Parts: sequence; structure tokens; C-alpha cells
Amino acid sequence: MKIPRPWQKKPAAELATEMRTPPPELVAEAARTPGGWVYDIDADWVDDPDSAVPPEAIRGGWRVDDSGQLTGEFVPNAKHTPPRDDFSALTEPDHWLEWLGKNPGQVVRDSIEMSLAEQVAGAKVQWLRFRDEPAFVTGGKPLPDDPGKAQVVRTGLAVEFILAVLRPSGERDVLTGVYTLAVAGMDEPEARERSWLDLGAGIEQVGPLLETRLYELDQQS
Repeated sequence: MKIPRPWQKKPAAELATEMRTPPPELVAEAARTPGGWVYDIDADWVDDPDSAVPPEAIRGGWRVDDSGQLTGEFVPNAKHTPPRDDFSALTEPDHWLEWLGKNPGQVVRDSIEMSLAEQVAGAKVQWLRFRDEPAFVTGGKPLPDDPGKAQVVRTGLAVEFILAVLRPSGERDVLTGVYTLAVAGMDEPEARERSWLDLGAGIEQVGPLLETRLYELDQQS
């Protein structure tokens, strides 16, 4: 199992520990990890014990001493959350999203599900959570009769996500990536829209591409 260690970025002396009684099933794992950590993984997140584990799936970690014994010191993970739909990272920033309708999060979720279903027929998103603040780009032009106001002619967003997708066979996969949606020609009779699904990527990789993608779409006619 591939475990991220977000709390170990701090020196050991700065970790906020508390004393807890560890579950007995972790004793054997601790014996194999002297001087390290063993982790409490939320099974609702991960089906395959050999798969990568996202930070949100980790409830916390127990410190193991140099002899392979659990010390009882537990470091809770503030990033842990139940796996469920959470659109707040998209909707909480003070940015104009009316172009997506009354429920922007659901619109984006539905679009991601459609993209996944194009790759695996019948695939359904079980839950989806947006991560971090999205990247936004919006462009406009002055109104001819009121130069002090502008008309939006192009807009787009890139938002990082983690989701669980169910295959028709019943298998479940946990995926991460960035969804990008761009709309151009909003002042024309028919606007042009395109979306991208960059699986496995982060917002730091895809966010800088948003403006380029939007303006390339804007140049099409």
C-alpha cells in the first residue's frame, strides 16, 4: 500500500500527538516498521489494499519505536474526511459561476461522469470531491453603448478532484485528476465549449494550461 505522509513534513517534535490505544491488528505491521509509522486507513475510501491511498483516506498514524512496538502516540490527519460529494472547493471562492447555472458543482460532476462513461460504457461516479482552489480565467469586451461595462465573451475553469467511479461489473476505482472546462464565443450566436480530463494530474500542472486552452478555443470559428 502506497501511503502519503502529509504530517511527516514537520519535524517529529512539532507533530500534534495524542495518546490512543491502537487496534490489535496493527501490532504485526508495527513489528515490520521499527522506528516508523503505521496508519489507520478508512476502508470506505479504498477497496484494494495494494492501491495508492489518498491523504483524505488516512485517519491518522501511530508512532512505532525502534523495537517495533506501538507507542500509543497517535497523529490525527486533518485532511481525513468521509468519502462523499463535496463541491465547496469550487463554489466557495468569490468567482462568477453563473454561466454554469444554479448548481455549478453538480454540472461539473455530471460532465466528468459523462467523460468517464465515454471511456468505460456505463461508468457511474459514486462520489466526487473537489480539492484546493480552482484556476479561473474570464475575458470580456466593452459594451459599445456603455464602455464602463463589459460583456463576458470567454470563460473557463480548471479544478482538481478525487472521485470513486463504479464500473458496470461492480468494481470501484478511486481516481484523481483535473477537470478543465472552457467556453468561448459567448457573444456569438453559438458559443464553443470544450472540456479536458487530465487523470492523475494536479492543479499545479494543469492550471497554467487553462488560459492557453481557452484562447485556442476562442480562435476557432
